[in-house]
Order: sequence, then structure tokens, then C-alpha cells
Amino acid sequence: MPRNAQWLLHSRPEGMVSEANFEYFDAPLPELKDGQALVRTLYLAFEPAMRGWMNDAASYVAPVKLGEVMRGAAVAQVVESRRPDFKAGDIISGMFGWQQYAIVDGALDAAQNITRVPDGVPPHWLLSVLGITGLTAYFGMLEVGKLRAGDTVLVSAAAGATGSVAAQLARIGQSEKVVGIAGSPRKCAWLTEQAKLDAALDYRSENLNQRLREEFPDGISLFFDNVGGDVLDTALLHMAQNGRVVLCGGISQYNTAERPAGPANYMQIVLRRLTVKGFILFDWAEHIGKAQTELRRWLSEGRIAHAEDIQQGFENAPRTFLRLFSGENLGKQLLKIADPD
Repeated sequence: MPRNAQWLLHSRPEGMVSEANFEYFDAPLPELKDGQALVRTLYLAFEPAMRGWMNDAASYVAPVKLGEVMRGAAVAQVVESRRPDFKAGDIISGMFGWQQYAIVDGALDAAQNITRVPDGVPPHWLLSVLGITGLTAYFGMLEVGKLRAGDTVLVSAAAGATGSVAAQLARIGQSEKVVGIAGSPRKCAWLTEQAKLDAALDYRSENLNQRLREEFPDGISLFFDNVGGDVLDTALLHMAQNGRVVLCGGISQYNTAERPAGPANYMQIVLRRLTVKGFILFDWAEHIGKAQTELRRWLSEGRIAHAEDIQQGFENAPRTFLRLFSGENLGKQLLKIADPD
């Protein structure tokens, strides 16, 4: 009988997350009961927000408990089913965690956020451009940011899974100018050559304050921020009057051992009459179907380029997660576990 390899949360990180915070466990295959389906993981997805789930702190979701399977989104194939809505061979996505097999229980569908992979769609797209990151970009840019034609738009972490889609949605929305911030020449080249942004700034090798002054002489009307910290501080100095700031994430802060300081340029929010708003994808859950339909249309028309960094092998789950914080990945970070039957 096959076994169920799992990665458990072994300890809570203090500062930068490490492979030592996870423990490999070889569990027996879960026993299938009436009303359940057994699924086999094909791909795992990794998001920076998962670092926050490892902390023992209140958030928009409960923290992962020590000794529990690490929480995470996956695409899986149904192996055996005792429920009428799934049959063997179906491919679905959901919050199945870092394990090779999982039980889909009718009572847990809301928590697992089950989605059937549409015909003709590569399964791993449900974890990237049509999944959490693509949908976050869609609602953050269009609904929270209130994107409008003629905007001058800046996106941080623009070569990441969320930022890359957000920046291209700004381009599709007829913005006057769209500029991305990334952390290497390779990523900046992808943003201008593949994503077709007007410019890309390398924060590691360029003077961000000077470059923003050059690119936005009349100010930034919409800033989509995934980074926080110094990048947010610098961008606040270049916002236009009545500009909007969408706070999507803060990857620069996730692994700090101490509570980070607030924005040093906080008073720019007052002086420039800025609207600053944070959001969570779950706020827009009832509209996900509409968003996926529009994203699929733009993909089919070739208007959205998307990158995926796909690593291999279940044993590499912790190591793959850490790629998010070293900047190694371009686009969505995925891990391939198996091919579908």
C-alpha cells in the first residue's frame, strides 16, 4: 500500500524561515469514508503569505499548529471517490496542504476551497494566473485600486506571481504609464520584453528615489505595493495629489525578527491626500468566477504573459518555499509532485 509523505510545521520561525522549521513525516494512507474522496497531489503552490501562517498570531486565517501538515494550495487528481460530485480521474484544486495524498471531505469543502479544473486549462494555472495570485492581482488592481484609463501606475515585486499580473492589468486598462520594480536584470528584462511594461527598475542596483523621479515627473496616481518597507517609503515621496495606494503584501517584512517600524514618510499620505487601502482576496470570494472568466479571455487573446518557476520533487517542498524570500523565482513558485494518470 502507498504511504502518505507529509511536511509538518515543526517549529515557529524566529526571523527568517528555514528548512529546520519543517519536519518530514511518512504517514499511512488516510482511510476513505462515505462522503469523501481521496486525492493525489500533482502540484504545490507557494505564496509569501504562508510565512505569516507559521506565526502563532491572530490573522485573517488561523495559524498552522505545530505538528500539523503545512497549509498550502495544491492541484490534485481524484484517486477514489465515495461522493457523487467527484469521480476517479477528476482534477481539482484546493487547500490540500504539503502532502502527497489528502481527503476531500464534504464538511470541509469551504475550508479547502475546492475548484474543479476547467477543460482545456493547464492544471497548474489554477495555482497561478487563474488562482490565488492572479485573482489577488485582479481584485487589487481593478476593484480596490479603481484603475482608470490615463493612470500612472507603479507596481512593486512586479516580476512576482501577483505583481506581474497586476502590472499587465494596468496596461490592459489603458494606463498612461506602467512601471514595475524588481530585483535583478533578468526580471526587469522579462517585465519590459514579455509583460510589455513601459519601464522596469532594479531596486538592487539603481537609485530608486532618483529613478522614480525620472519615470514619474507628475507623480504616481496608483501604486500597487507587495513589498512595504523602504520601497513603500520611497514611493510615497513620488505619489501624485489624491493618488491611491493598494497594500497587497509586505514581503520585506515577513521574516523580520522584530516588529518593523511604520512608514517613515507617513505624512506624505496627509500632504498628498492619498487613499491607502489594504485588502484580502477572501473579501471578493463571491466574484471569483467572473474574474477567472475575464483572466482566461485575456490569456487566450495573448494580452497577459505569465511566468512560472516549477521545481521538482516532494522532498524539496521547504527548499522551494524559501526561494520566495531569496528572490530566485521569476513568476509563480510551484513544485511538481506527479503527473496525472
